[in-house]
Amino acid sequence: GVKPGLPPVLAGSHLDTQPTGGRFDGVYGVLTGLEVIRTLNDHNIQTQHSVEAVCWTNEEGSRFAPAMVASGVFAGVYELDYGLARADGDGRTMGEELQRIGYAGNEDMGRPLHAYFEAHIEQGPILVEEGIGIGVVTDAQGQRWYELELTGTESHAGPTPMDRRQDALLGAARVISLVNEIGLAYAPVACATVGMIESHPNSRNVIPGRVFLTIDIRHPEDAVLSQMDQDIRDGVEEISARNNLTGKLEQIFYYAPVPFDRSCVDAVQASADQCGYSSREIVAGAGHDACFIAQAAPTSMVFIPCVDGISHNETENIKPEWSTAGANVMLNAILDKAGTV
Repeated sequence: GVKPGLPPVLAGSHLDTQPTGGRFDGVYGVLTGLEVIRTLNDHNIQTQHSVEAVCWTNEEGSRFAPAMVASGVFAGVYELDYGLARADGDGRTMGEELQRIGYAGNEDMGRPLHAYFEAHIEQGPILVEEGIGIGVVTDAQGQRWYELELTGTESHAGPTPMDRRQDALLGAARVISLVNEIGLAYAPVACATVGMIESHPNSRNVIPGRVFLTIDIRHPEDAVLSQMDQDIRDGVEEISARNNLTGKLEQIFYYAPVPFDRSCVDAVQASADQCGYSSREIVAGAGHDACFIAQAAPTSMVFIPCVDGISHNETENIKPEWSTAGANVMLNAILDKAGTV
C-alpha cells in the first residue's frame, strides 16, 4: 500500500486439516490470498491500503481443541496463553509444537485491519447442485461443542444379567440417537453430530464402564441454538438416570451466529456481478477463521463449489474454473476495499 499508516486488507485461511481431510479446505483460501498479491505485483497495481496474506494456525481443532485458536487469539476471543496451552491427546501443547517446528513467532497479537476476506470451498452441496459459481456469504452458523463422559460399571459380559448392567456404551448409543433426533427436530438448517467416541476398556467380553464422546450442534439463530443446547442437557440427564450412569457434560466451544459486514458482503456481490459469474447469497454451515476475525474487523467470505459437496474427505475436489472464479472475485472485492491509486 502507498499509505503505510493505513490498516491492511487481509486475505487468507488455514492449512491444517482433518485426519482424512482433502486438499482444498483452507488451502484454497491461503493460495488465493497469495495469488491476489502476485497478480497485483505482476500488473504493478498500487493500492491505498496494503494487501496481506495470512495463514491461521489450528483452524480445524482436530489435534488441538477447540477450533480456530489462532484467529481467536488474534481477535481477542482467546488469551494467548490459553491458545498456546491447548494440548493434543498425547499431552503435547500447541505452544511446544510450534517451538519444535520453528513456527513460534514473536509478533504482538492483534492489530487493526481495514477488512478481511476469506475464500473457501463451500463444503456442502448447494452451489454445485444449483449450478452456481459463487457463494456470497452473508452469515455463519453458531456452534456449540461438547465433551461428554458417561460412567457405569465394567463387568463380565457373560455372568452379568441384562437388567443389572450399567452399560456406558448403551447409554452413549442412546445419546447418539438423541443428538440425531435434535438435529432433525430443528431441520432444515440445524446440524447435530457425534463425531468421536472412545469406549473403555474396549474389550469384546467386558461391559463398557466408561465412554467419552463429542457433540457438535449448529444453527444460524442463537435462540434456536440455545434451545438445542437445553435439549441436549435434558436428554443426557434423562439417559444417565435411566441407565444408572453418571454423566459429565462440558461445553468446550461456543460462538454465536455471525452476521458478516454488509459492505464486505456487497463488495463480494459486486465483484461476482462485474466478473459475470452466477452467484447467490449463502450461510456458512462450517466454522471458519472469518467467524472470529469478524469480531475484530469488517469481514466476508467467498465460496466456490466442491465436487458432490464433499469435504473433510480425501476425495474432496474442485474444478479449475471454480478456483479461477473465486480468485477473480476475491481480487476485485479486495481492490474495492483496499482502494487503487
